[in-house]
Amino acid sequence: MGLGNRQDITGVILVGGKIRRMGKDKAFLEFSGKPLFERVLEIFRESFHRILLVGDRRERFAGYGLPVLEDQFPGSALGGLYTGLYHAQTEYIFTSPCDLPFPNKGVLDHICSLRNGFDAVVPVTHRGFEPLFALYGTKCLEPMRRLLESGNYCVYEYYPQVCIRYVPNEELAQLDKAGTSFLNINTPAEFARIEKRLSS
Repeated sequence: MGLGNRQDITGVILVGGKIRRMGKDKAFLEFSGKPLFERVLEIFRESFHRILLVGDRRERFAGYGLPVLEDQFPGSALGGLYTGLYHAQTEYIFTSPCDLPFPNKGVLDHICSLRNGFDAVVPVTHRGFEPLFALYGTKCLEPMRRLLESGNYCVYEYYPQVCIRYVPNEELAQLDKAGTSFLNINTPAEFARIEKRLSS
Protein backbone atom coordinates (compact mmCIF):
# COMPACT_ATOMS: atom_id res chain seq x y z
CA MET A 1 0.00 0.00 0.00
CA GLY A 2 1.59 3.27 -1.10
CA LEU A 3 1.59 6.67 0.51
CA GLY A 4 -1.12 7.81 -1.88
CA ASN A 5 -3.59 5.47 -0.19
CA ARG A 6 -2.85 6.84 3.26
CA GLN A 7 -3.94 10.46 3.10
CA ASP A 8 -6.36 9.66 5.94
CA ILE A 9 -3.66 8.38 8.35
CA THR A 10 -1.14 10.40 10.39
CA GLY A 11 1.83 8.62 11.93
CA VAL A 12 2.15 9.33 15.65
CA ILE A 13 5.29 8.36 17.58
CA LEU A 14 4.99 8.39 21.37
CA VAL A 15 8.14 9.99 22.80
CA GLY A 16 7.06 10.77 26.37
CA GLY A 17 8.14 7.59 28.16
CA LYS A 18 9.90 7.74 31.51
CA ILE A 19 13.53 6.62 31.83
CA ARG A 20 13.45 5.24 35.37
CA ARG A 21 13.91 1.51 34.68
CA MET A 22 16.45 1.87 31.88
CA GLY A 23 18.34 4.69 33.59
CA LYS A 24 18.76 6.54 30.28
CA ASP A 25 16.64 7.77 27.39
CA LYS A 26 15.57 4.60 25.57
CA ALA A 27 14.71 6.48 22.38
CA PHE A 28 18.38 7.21 21.74
CA LEU A 29 19.88 3.86 22.68
CA GLU A 30 22.10 2.73 19.81
CA PHE A 31 20.85 -0.56 18.44
CA SER A 32 22.49 -2.14 15.42
CA GLY A 33 24.16 1.19 14.64
CA LYS A 34 21.04 3.37 14.88
CA PRO A 35 19.08 4.97 17.74
CA LEU A 36 15.83 3.13 18.47
CA PHE A 37 13.80 6.25 17.68
CA GLU A 38 15.34 6.50 14.22
CA ARG A 39 14.51 2.86 13.51
CA VAL A 40 10.83 3.69 14.10
CA LEU A 41 11.04 7.02 12.27
CA GLU A 42 12.52 5.35 9.19
CA ILE A 43 9.49 3.13 8.55
CA PHE A 44 7.11 5.99 9.42
CA ARG A 45 8.75 8.24 6.80
CA GLU A 46 8.21 5.44 4.25
CA SER A 47 4.59 5.02 5.32
CA PHE A 48 2.95 8.38 6.10
CA HIS A 49 2.79 11.89 4.62
CA ARG A 50 2.46 13.46 8.07
CA ILE A 51 4.20 12.46 11.29
CA LEU A 52 3.64 13.86 14.78
CA LEU A 53 5.64 13.24 17.95
CA VAL A 54 3.77 13.30 21.26
CA GLY A 55 5.59 13.81 24.54
CA ASP A 56 7.16 16.33 26.87
CA ARG A 57 10.72 16.26 25.54
CA ARG A 58 10.58 18.74 22.68
CA GLU A 59 14.24 19.73 22.97
CA ARG A 60 15.43 16.12 22.57
CA PHE A 61 13.68 15.76 19.22
CA ALA A 62 14.09 19.29 17.87
CA GLY A 63 16.60 18.23 15.22
CA TYR A 64 14.16 16.03 13.30
CA GLY A 65 11.98 18.80 11.87
CA LEU A 66 8.75 17.26 13.16
CA PRO A 67 5.97 18.73 15.32
CA VAL A 68 6.32 17.69 18.97
CA LEU A 69 3.03 17.95 20.86
CA GLU A 70 2.84 18.22 24.62
CA ASP A 71 0.66 15.49 26.08
CA GLN A 72 -2.76 16.84 27.09
CA PHE A 73 -3.00 14.14 29.80
CA PRO A 74 0.63 13.67 30.89
CA GLY A 75 1.97 10.46 32.31
CA SER A 76 0.08 7.83 30.34
CA ALA A 77 0.21 6.12 26.98
CA LEU A 78 -3.55 6.64 26.61
CA GLY A 79 -3.00 10.38 27.02
CA GLY A 80 -0.42 10.25 24.24
CA LEU A 81 -2.80 8.40 21.91
CA TYR A 82 -5.56 10.90 22.65
CA THR A 83 -3.29 13.90 22.06
CA GLY A 84 -2.04 12.54 18.74
CA LEU A 85 -5.53 11.68 17.51
CA TYR A 86 -6.95 15.03 18.65
CA HIS A 87 -4.32 17.02 16.72
CA ALA A 88 -3.84 14.78 13.69
CA GLN A 89 -6.43 16.38 11.37
CA THR A 90 -6.91 13.00 9.68
CA GLU A 91 -9.51 10.31 10.24
CA TYR A 92 -6.94 7.88 11.61
CA ILE A 93 -3.59 7.73 13.33
CA PHE A 94 -1.12 4.89 13.40
CA THR A 95 0.91 4.88 16.60
CA SER A 96 4.20 3.45 17.79
CA PRO A 97 6.40 3.81 20.86
CA CYS A 98 9.72 5.49 20.11
CA ASP A 99 11.82 2.61 21.42
CA LEU A 100 10.98 -0.50 19.37
CA PRO A 101 14.13 -2.31 18.23
CA PHE A 102 12.35 -4.19 15.43
CA PRO A 103 9.48 -2.05 14.08
CA ASN A 104 7.97 -4.06 11.25
CA LYS A 105 6.73 -2.26 8.13
CA GLY A 106 4.90 -5.36 6.88
CA VAL A 107 2.88 -5.50 10.09
CA LEU A 108 2.24 -1.74 9.89
CA ASP A 109 1.05 -2.05 6.27
CA HIS A 110 -1.28 -4.91 7.12
CA ILE A 111 -2.84 -3.11 10.09
CA CYS A 112 -3.42 0.03 7.99
CA SER A 113 -5.01 -2.02 5.19
CA LEU A 114 -7.75 -3.29 7.54
CA ARG A 115 -9.09 0.08 8.68
CA ASN A 116 -12.15 0.45 6.44
CA GLY A 117 -15.33 0.03 8.46
CA PHE A 118 -13.56 0.02 11.83
CA ASP A 119 -12.82 2.59 14.53
CA ALA A 120 -9.50 0.93 15.42
CA VAL A 121 -7.25 -1.94 14.35
CA VAL A 122 -5.36 -3.58 17.21
CA PRO A 123 -2.94 -6.55 17.11
CA VAL A 124 -3.40 -9.31 19.67
CA THR A 125 -0.47 -11.59 20.55
CA HIS A 126 0.06 -14.26 23.19
CA ARG A 127 0.72 -11.37 25.62
CA GLY A 128 -2.69 -9.84 24.91
CA PHE A 129 -3.50 -6.52 23.21
CA GLU A 130 -0.65 -4.59 21.57
CA PRO A 131 -2.33 -1.18 21.82
CA LEU A 132 0.66 1.03 21.08
CA PHE A 133 1.56 -0.32 17.61
CA ALA A 134 -1.96 0.05 16.31
CA LEU A 135 -4.40 2.22 14.38
CA TYR A 136 -7.10 4.48 15.89
CA GLY A 137 -9.89 6.53 14.31
CA THR A 138 -11.54 9.73 15.44
CA LYS A 139 -14.54 7.84 16.87
CA CYS A 140 -12.19 6.74 19.66
CA LEU A 141 -11.64 10.32 20.83
CA GLU A 142 -14.74 10.69 22.99
CA PRO A 143 -14.41 7.31 24.79
CA MET A 144 -10.70 8.02 25.35
CA ARG A 145 -11.45 11.48 26.77
CA ARG A 146 -14.12 10.19 29.14
CA LEU A 147 -11.77 7.52 30.45
CA LEU A 148 -8.90 9.97 30.94
CA GLU A 149 -11.10 12.54 32.67
CA SER A 150 -12.32 9.84 35.06
CA GLY A 151 -8.69 9.26 36.07
CA ASN A 152 -8.53 5.82 34.44
CA TYR A 153 -5.49 5.63 32.18
CA CYS A 154 -5.92 2.03 31.03
CA VAL A 155 -5.06 2.13 27.35
CA TYR A 156 -7.68 -0.41 26.29
CA GLU A 157 -10.57 -0.18 28.75
CA TYR A 158 -12.74 1.78 26.30
CA TYR A 159 -12.36 -0.86 23.55
CA PRO A 160 -15.87 -2.32 24.09
CA GLN A 161 -17.33 1.10 23.23
CA VAL A 162 -15.91 1.23 19.69
CA CYS A 163 -15.77 -1.07 16.66
CA ILE A 164 -12.36 -2.74 16.63
CA ARG A 165 -10.76 -5.09 14.12
CA TYR A 166 -8.51 -7.33 16.19
CA VAL A 167 -5.54 -8.83 14.34
CA PRO A 168 -4.72 -12.21 15.89
CA ASN A 169 -1.26 -13.66 16.26
CA GLU A 170 -1.79 -16.26 13.52
CA GLU A 171 -2.66 -13.50 11.04
CA LEU A 172 0.60 -11.69 11.82
CA ALA A 173 2.83 -14.78 11.87
CA GLN A 174 3.82 -14.64 8.19
CA LEU A 175 4.67 -10.94 8.49
CA ASP A 176 6.56 -11.27 11.79
CA LYS A 177 8.27 -14.64 11.58
CA ALA A 178 10.76 -13.79 14.32
CA GLY A 179 7.98 -12.60 16.63
CA THR A 180 9.85 -9.40 17.45
CA SER A 181 7.61 -6.62 16.07
CA PHE A 182 6.20 -5.68 19.47
CA LEU A 183 9.34 -6.33 21.50
CA ASN A 184 9.93 -3.56 24.01
CA ILE A 185 13.07 -2.77 25.99
CA ASN A 186 12.61 -1.64 29.59
CA THR A 187 15.83 -2.51 31.45
CA PRO A 188 19.56 -2.69 30.69
CA ALA A 189 19.39 -6.50 31.11
CA GLU A 190 16.67 -6.77 28.44
CA PHE A 191 18.69 -4.54 26.12
CA ALA A 192 21.77 -6.74 26.60
CA ARG A 193 19.76 -9.90 25.85
CA ILE A 194 18.36 -8.46 22.63
CA GLU A 195 21.77 -7.23 21.49
CA LYS A 196 23.15 -10.71 22.11
CA ARG A 197 20.30 -12.31 20.15
CA LEU A 198 20.95 -9.97 17.21
CA SER A 199 24.67 -10.70 17.12
CA SER A 200 24.38 -14.49 17.53
